[in-house]
Amino acid sequence: MERRVVITGLGAVTPIGNDVGAFWKNVKAGVCGIDFVTKTDVSNFRIKVAAEIRDFNDERYIEPKEAKRMAWFSRYAVVAALQALADSGLGPERIRENYRVGVIVGSGIGAMRVIEENVIKFHEKGMARISLLYIPTAIVNMAAGNVALKLGAKGPCTSIVTACATGANCIGEAFRYVKHGYADIMFAGGSEGAITPSALGGFGALRALSESKDPKRASIPFDKDRDGFVLGEGAACVTLESLEGAKARNAKIYAEIVGYGSTCDAYHITAPEESGESASVAMEMALEEAGISKSDVGYINAHGTSTELNDLAETKAIKLVFGDEAAKKIPVSSLKSMTGHLLGAAGAAEAISTALTLKEGFVPPTAGLITPGEGCDLDYVPGKGRQEPNMKYALSNSFGFGGHNAVLCLKKWEG
Repeated sequence: MERRVVITGLGAVTPIGNDVGAFWKNVKAGVCGIDFVTKTDVSNFRIKVAAEIRDFNDERYIEPKEAKRMAWFSRYAVVAALQALADSGLGPERIRENYRVGVIVGSGIGAMRVIEENVIKFHEKGMARISLLYIPTAIVNMAAGNVALKLGAKGPCTSIVTACATGANCIGEAFRYVKHGYADIMFAGGSEGAITPSALGGFGALRALSESKDPKRASIPFDKDRDGFVLGEGAACVTLESLEGAKARNAKIYAEIVGYGSTCDAYHITAPEESGESASVAMEMALEEAGISKSDVGYINAHGTSTELNDLAETKAIKLVFGDEAAKKIPVSSLKSMTGHLLGAAGAAEAISTALTLKEGFVPPTAGLITPGEGCDLDYVPGKGRQEPNMKYALSNSFGFGGHNAVLCLKKWEG
Protein backbone atom coordinates (compact mmCIF):
# COMPACT_ATOMS: atom_id res chain seq x y z
CA MET A 1 0.00 0.00 0.00
CA GLU A 2 1.39 3.38 -1.00
CA ARG A 3 1.23 6.26 1.47
CA ARG A 4 1.15 10.00 0.93
CA VAL A 5 4.25 11.80 2.19
CA VAL A 6 4.37 15.27 3.71
CA ILE A 7 7.02 17.69 4.93
CA THR A 8 6.49 18.53 8.59
CA GLY A 9 9.83 20.02 9.63
CA LEU A 10 12.49 22.25 8.11
CA GLY A 11 16.06 23.07 9.08
CA ALA A 12 18.70 25.12 7.31
CA VAL A 13 22.16 26.60 7.77
CA THR A 14 22.94 28.80 4.77
CA PRO A 15 24.94 31.83 3.62
CA ILE A 16 21.75 33.89 3.94
CA GLY A 17 20.55 32.63 7.31
CA ASN A 18 21.41 30.05 9.95
CA ASP A 19 17.81 28.99 10.46
CA VAL A 20 14.81 28.65 8.17
CA GLY A 21 13.17 31.88 9.31
CA ALA A 22 16.18 34.02 8.46
CA PHE A 23 16.85 32.04 5.30
CA TRP A 24 13.34 32.46 3.90
CA LYS A 25 13.13 36.12 4.87
CA ASN A 26 16.30 36.80 2.90
CA VAL A 27 15.20 34.63 -0.04
CA LYS A 28 12.04 36.69 -0.39
CA ALA A 29 14.03 39.92 -0.19
CA GLY A 30 16.55 38.75 -2.79
CA VAL A 31 19.48 39.12 -0.40
CA CYS A 32 22.81 37.98 -1.81
CA GLY A 33 24.98 35.99 0.61
CA ILE A 34 28.08 36.08 -1.58
CA ASP A 35 31.12 38.06 -0.49
CA PHE A 36 34.91 37.99 -0.55
CA VAL A 37 36.49 34.79 0.75
CA THR A 38 37.61 34.94 4.39
CA LYS A 39 38.05 31.25 5.29
CA THR A 40 41.18 30.68 3.26
CA ASP A 41 43.95 32.76 1.71
CA VAL A 42 43.02 33.49 -1.91
CA SER A 43 45.61 36.20 -2.54
CA ASN A 44 47.23 34.04 -5.23
CA PHE A 45 43.94 32.66 -6.60
CA ARG A 46 41.89 33.90 -9.50
CA ILE A 47 38.80 33.12 -7.39
CA LYS A 48 38.01 35.87 -4.90
CA VAL A 49 34.39 35.32 -3.82
CA ALA A 50 32.35 32.59 -2.14
CA ALA A 51 29.12 32.12 -0.20
CA GLU A 52 30.33 31.43 3.33
CA ILE A 53 28.41 30.59 6.49
CA ARG A 54 28.79 33.52 8.86
CA ASP A 55 28.07 33.97 12.59
CA PHE A 56 27.54 30.23 13.02
CA ASN A 57 27.18 29.06 16.61
CA ASP A 58 26.28 25.44 17.22
CA GLU A 59 26.88 25.35 20.99
CA ARG A 60 23.20 25.02 21.85
CA TYR A 61 22.97 22.01 19.55
CA ILE A 62 26.33 20.24 19.96
CA GLU A 63 28.61 19.88 22.97
CA PRO A 64 32.13 21.26 22.34
CA LYS A 65 33.63 17.80 22.84
CA GLU A 66 31.25 16.39 20.21
CA ALA A 67 31.99 19.22 17.81
CA LYS A 68 35.72 18.41 17.88
CA ARG A 69 34.90 14.99 16.49
CA MET A 70 32.98 16.39 13.53
CA ALA A 71 34.05 18.09 10.34
CA TRP A 72 32.18 21.23 9.38
CA PHE A 73 29.83 19.48 6.98
CA SER A 74 28.74 17.12 9.77
CA ARG A 75 28.24 19.97 12.21
CA TYR A 76 26.11 21.88 9.72
CA ALA A 77 24.08 18.72 9.03
CA VAL A 78 23.45 18.00 12.71
CA VAL A 79 22.25 21.55 13.35
CA ALA A 80 19.92 21.50 10.32
CA ALA A 81 18.51 18.11 11.38
CA LEU A 82 17.93 19.20 14.98
CA GLN A 83 16.15 22.31 13.68
CA ALA A 84 13.98 20.09 11.45
CA LEU A 85 13.19 17.85 14.42
CA ALA A 86 12.23 20.78 16.66
CA ASP A 87 10.18 22.36 13.87
CA SER A 88 8.28 19.13 13.25
CA GLY A 89 6.99 18.99 16.81
CA LEU A 90 8.04 15.36 17.12
CA GLY A 91 9.21 14.65 20.62
CA PRO A 92 12.60 12.97 21.07
CA GLU A 93 10.78 9.94 22.48
CA ARG A 94 9.24 9.33 19.04
CA ILE A 95 12.69 9.23 17.46
CA ARG A 96 15.11 7.67 19.91
CA GLU A 97 15.62 3.90 19.67
CA ASN A 98 13.05 3.79 16.86
CA TYR A 99 13.79 1.47 13.95
CA ARG A 100 11.04 3.11 11.88
CA VAL A 101 12.82 6.47 11.84
CA GLY A 102 15.64 6.91 9.34
CA VAL A 103 18.19 9.34 7.96
CA ILE A 104 19.38 10.01 4.42
CA VAL A 105 21.82 12.91 4.42
CA GLY A 106 24.54 13.25 1.79
CA SER A 107 27.39 15.50 0.79
CA GLY A 108 28.97 16.19 -2.55
CA ILE A 109 32.53 16.49 -1.25
CA GLY A 110 32.57 15.97 2.52
CA ALA A 111 35.45 17.02 4.73
CA MET A 112 37.87 18.62 2.29
CA ARG A 113 39.59 20.69 4.97
CA VAL A 114 40.20 17.65 7.18
CA ILE A 115 41.70 15.81 4.22
CA GLU A 116 43.91 18.75 3.28
CA GLU A 117 45.20 19.22 6.83
CA ASN A 118 46.06 15.57 7.32
CA VAL A 119 47.73 15.13 3.96
CA ILE A 120 49.91 18.15 4.75
CA LYS A 121 50.75 16.69 8.18
CA PHE A 122 51.66 13.37 6.58
CA HIS A 123 54.02 14.96 4.08
CA GLU A 124 55.60 17.39 6.53
CA LYS A 125 55.77 15.33 9.74
CA GLY A 126 55.12 11.71 8.85
CA MET A 127 52.42 9.14 9.32
CA ALA A 128 52.51 9.29 13.12
CA ARG A 129 51.15 12.86 13.07
CA ILE A 130 47.95 11.98 11.22
CA SER A 131 44.93 12.63 13.42
CA LEU A 132 43.30 9.68 15.14
CA LEU A 133 39.96 11.08 13.93
CA TYR A 134 41.07 11.68 10.34
CA ILE A 135 38.98 8.93 8.74
CA PRO A 136 35.91 9.12 11.04
CA THR A 137 35.60 12.85 10.39
CA ALA A 138 36.48 12.86 6.70
CA ILE A 139 34.31 10.15 5.18
CA VAL A 140 31.18 11.44 3.49
CA ASN A 141 28.69 9.17 5.27
CA MET A 142 29.47 10.79 8.62
CA ALA A 143 26.95 13.59 8.09
CA ALA A 144 24.21 10.95 8.09
CA GLY A 145 25.96 8.97 10.81
CA ASN A 146 26.27 11.93 13.14
CA VAL A 147 22.67 13.00 12.51
CA ALA A 148 21.39 9.51 13.35
CA LEU A 149 23.62 9.37 16.43
CA LYS A 150 22.40 12.75 17.66
CA LEU A 151 18.75 11.93 17.02
CA GLY A 152 18.96 8.33 18.18
CA ALA A 153 17.30 7.22 14.94
CA LYS A 154 17.88 3.49 14.38
CA GLY A 155 16.04 3.01 11.10
CA PRO A 156 17.55 3.07 7.60
CA CYS A 157 20.57 5.35 7.50
CA THR A 158 22.46 6.06 4.32
CA SER A 159 24.33 8.74 2.44
CA ILE A 160 23.90 9.52 -1.24
CA VAL A 161 26.70 11.19 -3.19
CA THR A 162 25.61 12.52 -6.56
CA ALA A 163 27.55 15.79 -6.67
CA CYS A 164 25.20 18.77 -7.00
CA ALA A 165 22.11 16.52 -7.16
CA THR A 166 22.86 14.99 -3.75
CA GLY A 167 20.35 16.89 -1.61
CA ALA A 168 17.46 16.30 -4.00
CA ASN A 169 18.35 12.61 -4.42
CA CYS A 170 18.45 12.19 -0.63
CA ILE A 171 15.00 13.72 -0.25
CA GLY A 172 13.63 11.79 -3.22
CA GLU A 173 14.86 8.44 -1.90
CA ALA A 174 13.63 9.23 1.62
CA PHE A 175 10.24 10.08 0.10
CA ARG A 176 10.16 6.60 -1.44
CA TYR A 177 11.11 4.97 1.90
CA VAL A 178 8.05 6.50 3.54
CA LYS A 179 5.77 6.13 0.53
CA HIS A 180 6.40 2.39 0.25
CA GLY A 181 6.36 1.70 3.98
CA TYR A 182 10.02 1.04 4.76
CA ALA A 183 10.00 3.85 7.34
CA ASP A 184 7.46 6.09 9.04
CA ILE A 185 9.65 9.17 9.51
CA MET A 186 12.76 10.20 7.57
CA PHE A 187 15.19 13.07 8.05
CA ALA A 188 16.65 13.91 4.66
CA GLY A 189 18.89 16.52 3.10
CA GLY A 190 22.44 17.46 2.29
CA SER A 191 25.44 19.26 3.74
CA GLU A 192 28.65 20.85 2.54
CA GLY A 193 31.61 22.60 4.13
CA ALA A 194 34.18 22.83 1.36
CA ILE A 195 35.37 26.40 0.98
CA THR A 196 39.00 25.30 1.12
CA PRO A 197 42.15 25.85 -0.96
CA SER A 198 41.94 22.56 -2.84
CA ALA A 199 38.20 22.85 -3.52
CA LEU A 200 38.53 26.39 -4.82
CA GLY A 201 41.63 25.38 -6.73
CA GLY A 202 40.07 22.25 -8.17
CA PHE A 203 36.86 23.86 -9.37
CA GLY A 204 38.92 26.83 -10.52
CA ALA A 205 41.13 24.56 -12.61
CA LEU A 206 37.98 23.36 -14.38
CA ARG A 207 37.11 27.00 -15.10
CA ALA A 208 33.79 26.24 -13.43
CA LEU A 209 33.92 29.07 -10.86
CA SER A 210 33.13 32.71 -11.40
CA GLU A 211 36.19 34.93 -11.44
CA SER A 212 34.13 38.07 -10.85
CA LYS A 213 35.59 40.61 -8.45
CA ASP A 214 32.11 41.94 -7.71
CA PRO A 215 30.29 39.62 -5.25
CA LYS A 216 26.89 40.86 -6.37
CA ARG A 217 27.63 40.04 -10.02
CA ALA A 218 29.32 36.70 -9.46
CA SER A 219 26.37 34.29 -9.30
CA ILE A 220 23.96 35.55 -11.94
CA PRO A 221 22.08 32.57 -13.39
CA PHE A 222 20.76 33.00 -16.94
CA ASP A 223 22.44 36.41 -17.32
CA LYS A 224 24.50 37.12 -20.43
CA ASP A 225 27.48 38.07 -18.24
CA ARG A 226 27.55 34.85 -16.20
CA ASP A 227 30.99 33.26 -16.03
CA GLY A 228 30.67 30.36 -13.60
CA PHE A 229 29.18 29.31 -10.29
CA VAL A 230 30.11 30.55 -6.81
CA LEU A 231 31.18 27.97 -4.24
CA GLY A 232 28.93 27.92 -1.18
CA GLU A 233 28.51 25.93 2.03
CA GLY A 234 25.76 24.95 4.43
CA ALA A 235 23.16 22.30 5.13
CA ALA A 236 19.44 21.74 4.84
CA CYS A 237 17.19 19.00 6.19
CA VAL A 238 13.50 18.16 6.01
CA THR A 239 11.36 15.93 8.19
CA LEU A 240 9.25 13.61 6.06
CA GLU A 241 6.44 11.45 7.39
CA SER A 242 3.32 9.72 6.22
CA LEU A 243 0.26 11.90 5.93
CA GLU A 244 -1.57 9.47 8.19
CA GLY A 245 1.05 9.84 10.91
CA ALA A 246 1.19 13.62 10.56
CA LYS A 247 -2.59 13.95 10.80
CA ALA A 248 -2.74 11.65 13.80
CA ARG A 249 -0.62 14.06 15.81
CA ASN A 250 -2.10 17.24 14.27
CA ALA A 251 1.27 18.20 12.82
CA LYS A 252 1.85 21.38 10.88
CA ILE A 253 2.36 20.48 7.20
CA TYR A 254 4.41 22.61 4.81
CA ALA A 255 3.87 20.73 1.58
CA GLU A 256 3.38 17.26 0.13
CA ILE A 257 5.97 15.49 -1.99
CA VAL A 258 4.12 13.81 -4.84
CA GLY A 259 6.80 12.91 -7.39
CA TYR A 260 10.48 12.20 -7.92
CA GLY A 261 12.50 11.60 -11.07
CA SER A 262 16.12 10.53 -11.41
CA THR A 263 18.16 9.99 -14.58
CA CYS A 264 21.73 10.18 -15.85
CA ASP A 265 23.00 12.00 -18.93
CA ALA A 266 25.67 9.32 -19.53
CA TYR A 267 27.32 12.02 -21.61
CA HIS A 268 30.26 13.77 -19.92
CA ILE A 269 31.91 13.86 -16.48
CA THR A 270 31.22 17.57 -15.95
CA ALA A 271 29.23 19.10 -18.82
CA PRO A 272 25.45 18.62 -19.06
CA GLU A 273 24.00 16.90 -22.13
CA GLU A 274 23.44 19.85 -24.45
CA SER A 275 19.90 19.11 -25.63
CA GLY A 276 18.57 18.80 -22.06
CA GLU A 277 16.88 15.52 -22.95
CA SER A 278 17.96 13.46 -19.94
CA ALA A 279 17.10 16.26 -17.51
CA SER A 280 13.71 16.61 -19.21
CA VAL A 281 13.03 12.90 -18.71
CA ALA A 282 13.69 13.27 -14.97
CA MET A 283 11.14 16.09 -14.91
CA GLU A 284 8.66 13.93 -16.84
CA MET A 285 9.18 11.09 -14.35
CA ALA A 286 8.40 13.37 -11.41
CA LEU A 287 5.24 14.60 -13.11
CA GLU A 288 4.17 11.06 -13.99
CA GLU A 289 4.55 9.85 -10.42
CA ALA A 290 2.62 12.90 -9.23
CA GLY A 291 -0.16 12.02 -11.66
CA ILE A 292 -0.68 15.59 -12.76
CA SER A 293 -0.95 17.49 -16.02
CA LYS A 294 1.93 19.64 -17.17
CA SER A 295 -0.39 22.61 -17.09
CA ASP A 296 -0.74 22.14 -13.32
CA VAL A 297 2.87 23.21 -12.69
CA GLY A 298 2.94 26.78 -11.42
CA TYR A 299 6.65 27.21 -10.61
CA ILE A 300 10.04 25.66 -11.30
CA ASN A 301 12.96 26.03 -8.93
CA ALA A 302 15.84 25.89 -11.40
CA HIS A 303 19.19 24.26 -10.80
CA GLY A 304 20.44 27.53 -12.33
CA THR A 305 24.15 27.43 -11.58
CA SER A 306 25.22 30.56 -13.48
CA THR A 307 27.37 28.53 -15.87
CA GLU A 308 26.86 29.02 -19.57
CA LEU A 309 26.27 25.37 -20.44
CA ASN A 310 24.07 24.43 -17.49
CA ASP A 311 21.70 27.38 -17.70
CA LEU A 312 21.17 26.86 -21.41
CA ALA A 313 20.72 23.07 -21.13
CA GLU A 314 18.21 23.49 -18.30
CA THR A 315 16.26 26.05 -20.31
CA LYS A 316 16.12 23.57 -23.20
CA ALA A 317 15.02 20.78 -20.84
CA ILE A 318 12.14 22.85 -19.51
CA LYS A 319 11.03 23.61 -23.07
CA LEU A 320 11.21 19.92 -24.01
CA VAL A 321 8.82 19.10 -21.17
CA PHE A 322 6.33 21.94 -21.49
CA GLY A 323 6.76 23.19 -25.05
CA ASP A 324 8.29 26.53 -26.00
CA GLU A 325 5.26 28.73 -25.48
CA ALA A 326 3.88 27.09 -22.34
CA ALA A 327 7.36 27.06 -20.77
CA LYS A 328 7.56 30.84 -21.09
CA LYS A 329 4.47 31.22 -18.91
CA ILE A 330 5.91 29.34 -15.92
CA PRO A 331 7.92 31.34 -13.36
CA VAL A 332 11.44 29.90 -13.07
CA SER A 333 14.03 31.14 -10.58
CA SER A 334 17.39 30.17 -9.15
CA LEU A 335 18.18 30.25 -5.44
CA LYS A 336 21.89 30.07 -6.29
CA SER A 337 21.71 33.74 -7.25
CA MET A 338 21.56 34.36 -3.49
CA THR A 339 23.21 31.38 -1.79
CA GLY A 340 25.84 30.51 -4.36
CA HIS A 341 26.13 26.80 -5.09
CA LEU A 342 25.85 24.70 -1.93
CA LEU A 343 26.88 21.57 -3.88
CA GLY A 344 25.53 18.56 -1.95
CA ALA A 345 23.26 20.78 0.15
CA ALA A 346 21.84 22.76 -2.77
CA GLY A 347 18.94 20.48 -3.67
CA ALA A 348 17.80 20.26 -0.05
CA ALA A 349 17.89 24.03 0.52
CA GLU A 350 16.04 24.52 -2.74
CA ALA A 351 13.40 21.94 -1.79
CA ILE A 352 12.77 23.95 1.39
CA SER A 353 12.50 27.14 -0.63
CA THR A 354 10.10 25.44 -3.05
CA ALA A 355 7.90 24.18 -0.22
CA LEU A 356 7.71 27.68 1.25
CA THR A 357 7.08 29.16 -2.20
CA LEU A 358 3.96 27.01 -2.48
CA LYS A 359 2.90 27.60 1.11
CA GLU A 360 3.08 31.40 0.87
CA GLY A 361 2.28 31.86 -2.81
CA PHE A 362 5.45 33.85 -3.31
CA VAL A 363 7.98 33.19 -6.07
CA PRO A 364 11.59 34.05 -5.13
CA PRO A 365 13.63 36.11 -7.57
CA THR A 366 16.69 35.29 -9.60
CA ALA A 367 18.63 38.04 -7.87
CA GLY A 368 21.20 39.87 -9.95
CA LEU A 369 19.73 38.86 -13.30
CA ILE A 370 19.69 41.91 -15.55
CA THR A 371 19.95 40.80 -19.18
CA PRO A 372 19.22 37.17 -20.08
CA GLY A 373 21.84 35.39 -22.17
CA GLU A 374 21.33 33.98 -25.63
CA GLY A 375 18.85 31.11 -25.58
CA CYS A 376 17.72 31.93 -22.04
CA ASP A 377 14.24 33.21 -22.79
CA LEU A 378 12.00 31.98 -19.98
CA ASP A 379 10.38 33.94 -17.14
CA TYR A 380 13.29 33.89 -14.68
CA VAL A 381 11.68 36.37 -12.23
CA PRO A 382 14.60 38.81 -12.47
CA GLY A 383 15.69 40.92 -9.52
CA LYS A 384 12.53 40.90 -7.45
CA GLY A 385 10.17 38.14 -6.30
CA ARG A 386 6.42 38.30 -6.76
CA GLN A 387 3.14 36.95 -5.46
CA GLU A 388 1.69 33.98 -7.34
CA PRO A 389 -1.17 32.87 -5.08
CA ASN A 390 -2.63 30.26 -7.44
CA MET A 391 0.34 27.90 -7.56
CA LYS A 392 -0.54 24.33 -6.63
CA TYR A 393 2.41 22.27 -7.90
CA ALA A 394 6.10 23.03 -8.34
CA LEU A 395 9.20 21.25 -9.60
CA SER A 396 12.64 21.55 -8.04
CA ASN A 397 15.55 20.63 -10.34
CA SER A 398 19.02 19.48 -9.31
CA PHE A 399 21.72 18.37 -11.76
CA GLY A 400 25.25 17.26 -10.92
CA PHE A 401 28.68 16.43 -12.31
CA GLY A 402 28.63 12.90 -13.66
CA GLY A 403 25.33 13.59 -15.39
CA HIS A 404 23.15 13.05 -12.31
CA ASN A 405 19.65 14.53 -12.59
CA ALA A 406 17.15 14.65 -9.71
CA VAL A 407 13.75 16.35 -9.78
CA LEU A 408 11.21 16.69 -6.98
CA CYS A 409 7.54 17.53 -7.49
CA LEU A 410 5.87 19.26 -4.56
CA LYS A 411 2.20 20.02 -3.96
CA LYS A 412 0.82 22.88 -1.95
CA TRP A 413 -0.76 21.69 1.29
CA GLU A 414 -4.38 22.74 1.46
CA GLY A 415 -5.55 20.75 4.47
